[in-house]
Amino acid sequence: MDQTPETETPQPEAPPKKDESSGLIQKIQSLGQTNVPQLEGSSIHCLTIVGQIEGHMQLPPNNKATKYEHLIPQLVAIEQNHKIEGLLVILNTVGGDVEAGLAISEMIASLSKPSVSLVLGGGHSIGVPIAVSAKYSFIVPTATMTIHPVRLTGLVIGVPQTFEYLDKMQERVISFVTSHSKISEERFKELMFSKGNLTRDIGTNVIGTDAVKDGLINEVGGLGQAIKKLNDLIEEHKNIESDGIKQ
Repeated sequence: MDQTPETETPQPEAPPKKDESSGLIQKIQSLGQTNVPQLEGSSIHCLTIVGQIEGHMQLPPNNKATKYEHLIPQLVAIEQNHKIEGLLVILNTVGGDVEAGLAISEMIASLSKPSVSLVLGGGHSIGVPIAVSAKYSFIVPTATMTIHPVRLTGLVIGVPQTFEYLDKMQERVISFVTSHSKISEERFKELMFSKGNLTRDIGTNVIGTDAVKDGLINEVGGLGQAIKKLNDLIEEHKNIESDGIKQ
């Protein structure tokens, strides 16, 4: 009797091993280190605004930019997420699009949760309204804030309506800054229209301690002071909410 040879059942191929070294190299190339500290268990969200604030027009790819369409969904998520109890805004910006900057400022100011801003390096131009939009603001001693009138780039139509548009936009900035800080409108306009402080320009470069003296920023301090103040504001916010529930 002939016996038919048994056919071997094909063994499933082992899944390819994940190349861990490639992921490690990618981390080193993009971040300069193998491990990045995570905010695990933290109730504070850190929002960084660096470089130039990009508005409706896309900036060149070699520009360091913060896109406002990326920040707005983050701020909505911060307001809705119950695990996030406070917002820390870190600024090192040269300014940028006025309407985009004001949109970010209004959203931060209208958050129901405590917020603290910290100006590192610079909080220039439209970065000023963003810095004062938080419930409490800090600036490091070496940081600067450039206050100058609203300006246009590109094609400008030389008609009275253009001047009126600029003037109204400027008033929006002045109104927001003076209503969210302790600086007076007269002093802010004085800094904005001051001559001789900037080379071939009009405006003022305000250093850390001077920004506090003028009432633009609440306090001179760094990261430790900013986080401590934010934790204090979070505790106050919790106490107010618990008192409201008891009543």
